[in-house]
Amino acid sequence: MNLEKVIFGFFIVLAATLNFGFFIGDIDNPAHHDIYELFAAIVVSLIATVLKFGDRTQIGAVHLSTSLVADLQLIAAAMVWGYAAHISAAGLTPEMTAKVVSLSGGALLANGISVIILIAETIMQRR
Repeated sequence: MNLEKVIFGFFIVLAATLNFGFFIGDIDNPAHHDIYELFAAIVVSLIATVLKFGDRTQIGAVHLSTSLVADLQLIAAAMVWGYAAHISAAGLTPEMTAKVVSLSGGALLANGISVIILIAETIMQRR
């Protein structure tokens, strides 16, 4: 068993599951979306991105691009949340919550693609 591949797969799947955990729930209900789970999804997604930098293959490039998309979407979601909660006079409204959840949904799609690529890459490898 290759420990590097285990760690790589672990962070890819963990990023996707944390993102899914934040995304699930009523789209406009802030009580269904925990800010700490969004923070954890961002941190794990950034770690997964760093792990993808070493691969020089075409599949590695696609892995990196999906991870960068997920990072961008999650950071944008956190910025919208921060704006709504701390700057906006209206606060965290259902409309702003829907924007945050929609951005995390884009990241979830990118993470899903990354997991599918990981599975396909694993199936294609020969011993």
